[in-house]
Amino acid sequence: MPVTEQWAYFDHAAVSPLSSPAVEAIETFAAEASQQGDTVWPQWASRCEELRQKFAELLNCDQGEICLVPNTTTGINVVAEGFPWESGDNIVLPDGEFPSNLFPWQNQESRGVEVRIVPRRDGAITVDDLMEHVDESTRIIAVSWVGYASGFRIDIDQLVRQAHQRGVLVFLDAIQGLGMYPLDLSSTPVDFLAADGHKWLLGPEGAGVAMIRREHLERLRCCYVGWGSVKNSHNYASPKFDLRKTAARFEPGSANMIGNAALAASVEMFCEIRRFHGPTAMGRRVVQLAEQLDQALQQLGVATRLPNDPQHRSGILTFDVPGMTPAEVRRRALEQKVVLSCRDGGVRASIHAYNNDDDLNRLTRVIADFLND
Repeated sequence: MPVTEQWAYFDHAAVSPLSSPAVEAIETFAAEASQQGDTVWPQWASRCEELRQKFAELLNCDQGEICLVPNTTTGINVVAEGFPWESGDNIVLPDGEFPSNLFPWQNQESRGVEVRIVPRRDGAITVDDLMEHVDESTRIIAVSWVGYASGFRIDIDQLVRQAHQRGVLVFLDAIQGLGMYPLDLSSTPVDFLAADGHKWLLGPEGAGVAMIRREHLERLRCCYVGWGSVKNSHNYASPKFDLRKTAARFEPGSANMIGNAALAASVEMFCEIRRFHGPTAMGRRVVQLAEQLDQALQQLGVATRLPNDPQHRSGILTFDVPGMTPAEVRRRALEQKVVLSCRDGGVRASIHAYNNDDDLNRLTRVIADFLND
């Protein structure tokens, strides 16, 4: 991670720095595009398919269930706009969701769909609370895997099990969890998922993933279609409107070739770590670092907001520095080459697995200096 040469970087829940493999992929693409033009287009297209395969490996799902999207919002709208809603249906989601996992569902209210917002308790959302708002008209529960401000990580296994017992589908906004924590879709059958690559996956903005289980492909209407949506998509002379039988039908036009190449290179790192260290290694690492930072800040008298139950913790830790606004803390930390965010009225540190003790100590010293001013 080249960023470590200068910065203690704790803003992965916003926009991450690029990994070296991603940078190298961008440089390679730029050289090819400038020197060879579209003579190497087949190689670029194959890198998109490599990315599809790597996401299928990361999620342990069928490659045909993977859709390459420009961002999480697009993946959410594929489901929200394409679902066969009927007037009187409802969707359940927690309070405090990032707008990307709120507005697309609220946009269905004009079609007679009720949006039920479930209150959080101290930043946490329990499966039982969600299920209490479910009735015979509930079609989907939409929830973030990890809260962008609270860092609360929901129990996906329990959520999917209880929802499916009630005949309700589950949409997972996975942007704050994908790559960090294990999710095996063969044993935890989430129905729909979307995530972007520019946060924890250490890729560029504008490249992400959606997952639509095969059994739901025909249920969703393709609201945007183009040459890429159909079989024999390169038959421009005699085009035939025959949708692909995979999630690629939701990829209507030209792909973000450079972004997908960079993201594929970065995602391969995560796949390698899982192959050699197992699916839980990354998550254990970031939670351990978050707990370590939590203890250090508490010793300084700083109020922190870490979920009480370890199974609900993530790499996100929000805290409050007495006598200072979050914006002031962020500004002064940047002057010391420490990167933080302001979220939910506090200061948010989002810690990745490559962060180390030196990074945590730099952050702790910065906060200690603030308190001693």
